[in-house]
Amino acid sequence: MASNGQRIGYIRVSTVDQNTARQLDGVQVDRTFTDKASGKNTLRPELERMLDFAREGDTIVVHSMDRLARNLDDLRRIVRQLTSKGVRVEFVKESLTFTGEDNPMSTLLLSMMGAFAEFERSLILERQREGIAQAKARGAYTGRKHALTGIQAQELRSRIQAGEKKAELAREYGISRETVYQYLKLE
Repeated sequence: MASNGQRIGYIRVSTVDQNTARQLDGVQVDRTFTDKASGKNTLRPELERMLDFAREGDTIVVHSMDRLARNLDDLRRIVRQLTSKGVRVEFVKESLTFTGEDNPMSTLLLSMMGAFAEFERSLILERQREGIAQAKARGAYTGRKHALTGIQAQELRSRIQAGEKKAELAREYGISRETVYQYLKLE
């Protein structure tokens, strides 16, 4: 397939304070979408925008597979979604390109490399759990501070039951809507 479309960069870092510059440093792209979010799932605003933006003939350029997804199923689904509409997907670090006309070897490499990214995420989570358990045993870890006091949480629940909008209450209390729903589950 001759590429006459745009070269679109996708960058993902896990936290807002991580540097995005090195991922596609020296790689020519026409437009870049950057997420500062975990790769644990595909609920990332810039990923969704990039998927909607990409058109036939475009090339998506990503530093490495684990930047696109840390879950093998998600990785394969995203690559299939893009290639099925005529978009090439290039992974710089792995020196792999997927076009939708892929051979069994490239399919195997995508699966293997994606499995390694998923495995790495599992190891990170395991180390995190171990570190938290050790810190708790030392008394050095008490968990995240609650967003609302007990009184505020009860007031929030009462106001929702009275029919007030969750989004407006979230703004008023300075919390996310997801946090509002978490407090509703704790009833």
